Amino acid sequence: MKNDTPKKTLAALLPLLVLLGLAPGCHKKTAEITPAAASSDEALYRLGEQEIKKDTEKAILYLRQVIDSFPKSFYAQRAKLLIADAYFRKGDESNMILAASEYREFIRTYPYSPSAAYSQYQIAMTFYKKMLKPGRDPSRTIQALAEFKKVITDYPASDQSKTAQDKVKECEEKLAAHSAEIAIGYYKRRAYRAAISRLSEIMTGYPEYSKLDSIYFYFGDCHFMMKQYDQAHPFFTKVVTDYPQRALAKTATKRLAEIEKLKAAAQETKDKKS
Repeated sequence: MKNDTPKKTLAALLPLLVLLGLAPGCHKKTAEITPAAASSDEALYRLGEQEIKKDTEKAILYLRQVIDSFPKSFYAQRAKLLIADAYFRKGDESNMILAASEYREFIRTYPYSPSAAYSQYQIAMTFYKKMLKPGRDPSRTIQALAEFKKVITDYPASDQSKTAQDKVKECEEKLAAHSAEIAIGYYKRRAYRAAISRLSEIMTGYPEYSKLDSIYFYFGDCHFMMKQYDQAHPFFTKVVTDYPQRALAKTATKRLAEIEKLKAAAQETKDKKS
């Protein structure tokens, strides 16, 4: 009895060969695939690997065949990552969505793989690469922050965890700057209570923000403008004592002097009445 395994393998691969223009009767013949390659996960993977930078579409077809025909193979894992990385390298919006989807599927399919941490980090990077400047829609920054935190919590011992910690700080810096821009906008429009609310969120939510001196100053100045001098005083003092080299320290010093004069004048008026 003849061994018909090669015939069965080729039959299973026929849709792939048609798409690639390699099946009998196709007008365009750009490559050849042997029965040995068709029945080997490694051979199919190598074909995809060779084509990935020359013809991404063709490479992905090879790689998907590895995943479909040999789902438990070591090369199936590598093929899945290679597909995800190919989408990621393209860098445009739609391919970043496809990349994130492939990385997520990798984690679901191979949750204990050493590459799961890498995949989670890459998911975060698909959002990180599309972050907008402070003052514009912060949704991608918020998503990137959440995904980087997931790297740290789910894969604390991974190489990606330390890098993710740096990225978390960067995302938080951008979100703090975004909120600061809004708060200062409120301040300039004399919407002091709205500004105070935003500034409070920055102080509690982003304690490592690099421009906290400006947050303390504007928080104090909002109270100053509302004649709430007792609330303003400690924040101006903090700017002067903690950030003496910053430009706002001089203005904060002047505000403290003004508060002292106003308090002295108020006390003098009170003494005269008594």
